[in-house]
Amino acid sequence: MASFVDQVTIHVRGGSGGAGVASFQRQKGRPRGKPIGGSGGAGGSVVVQADNSMSTLLRYARKPHWKADSGTHGEGELRHGKVGEDLVLPVPLGTLVREMNGTLLADLVEPGQRVVIAKGGRAGRGNAALVARSRKAPTFAEQGEYGEEASVVLEMKLIADAALIGYPNAGKSTLISRVSEAKPKIADYPFTTLVPNLGVVAVGDAEFVVADIPGLVEGAAEGKGLGHEFLRHVERARVLVILLDPTSLQTDSPQRQYEVLVGELAEHSPELAGRRRIVALNKVDVIEDSASYQEWAGQQGFHLLEISGVTGAGLSQLLYDISEEIEHHMREAPDREGFVLHRPLPPAFSITRNGDEWVVAGKAAERAVNLDDLTVAEAADFAARRLARIGVDDALAAAGAVAGDDVRIGDIVFTYQPAGEDTEGP
Repeated sequence: MASFVDQVTIHVRGGSGGAGVASFQRQKGRPRGKPIGGSGGAGGSVVVQADNSMSTLLRYARKPHWKADSGTHGEGELRHGKVGEDLVLPVPLGTLVREMNGTLLADLVEPGQRVVIAKGGRAGRGNAALVARSRKAPTFAEQGEYGEEASVVLEMKLIADAALIGYPNAGKSTLISRVSEAKPKIADYPFTTLVPNLGVVAVGDAEFVVADIPGLVEGAAEGKGLGHEFLRHVERARVLVILLDPTSLQTDSPQRQYEVLVGELAEHSPELAGRRRIVALNKVDVIEDSASYQEWAGQQGFHLLEISGVTGAGLSQLLYDISEEIEHHMREAPDREGFVLHRPLPPAFSITRNGDEWVVAGKAAERAVNLDDLTVAEAADFAARRLARIGVDDALAAAGAVAGDDVRIGDIVFTYQPAGEDTEGP
């Protein structure tokens, strides 16, 4: 039996873009000939996508590192590189995608919903694509860019209409096996259920999904027992079904069980305290009298159903009540759509002082100097024009840079000279 994993951290990297190439078609009377260097292919991106065939994040616990395909380099005769394929990572419906700092990037609840978590690197252009009015035959090409790297947390929350909540051995697994096709492990010792179980229940023309949440104990919200690992799965349930056990298997009375369970839910999420709920006294087939429990429920202001997961007593009414509460919830609060954060683009560049040199960081600035050979005067001039056009020269001057200062962009260090008036380029 496969393990159930509902939270993992993965490390991903987009594919690198292929480099462009400088190539010429030799023609009589033209020393350089016609530029025919092809461009590289863009790198593939890493995408997380909701997939209803997935039920656990186990594959990512076993393999936390993933990388998309890189693009290939361009070639002569205008042969362009192949684009790297996106890497699509399927996850169960109800998966949250968070940055390591806790920022929520996406809440994927519908099949096919997706979020890009690491973009592939941009491809480098060949010299055929760099031809301009003032550059009839460029002798240089662009390098491809590295893909983005990221580490994200995947957190799965089951999508169920109703959640069965109760102490260990309260009979949740027996109940879900009785009312659905789910076949959970059942035994008479604590924490039999080590993973949540899902079952589909049919009531008349309606169907709903019920989840058996592993047993909660007092202190679960603070980490005691196993229930704290699965409290997150209660959050999406429309209806909470609190199952009370009046037998000697429990050290707490049903009244105390109810108090503890509701308290743990509220401790985990205050919103859960107000969620629609049904309370059922299970295992009535093995107790002599339930009158005292009914009296207590009346004092508390709720109806107490009496059921038996073993004999089936009271289950029809329970399922009808669950179905009715789900329908009521859906009228009051339609399903929340999935969520994907669209982040604003970062600044084109930033400038800082580091000792004796200025450091220019940012994708736009790094892209401006990402050429195959900056020792070629034509390429160096092209890069300088690019930097001036995006405002790096003006920003350096405003920051206090003077002619002759060292400026670093990535691994490249050059001497700062204020740009001239001519900034023509592609």
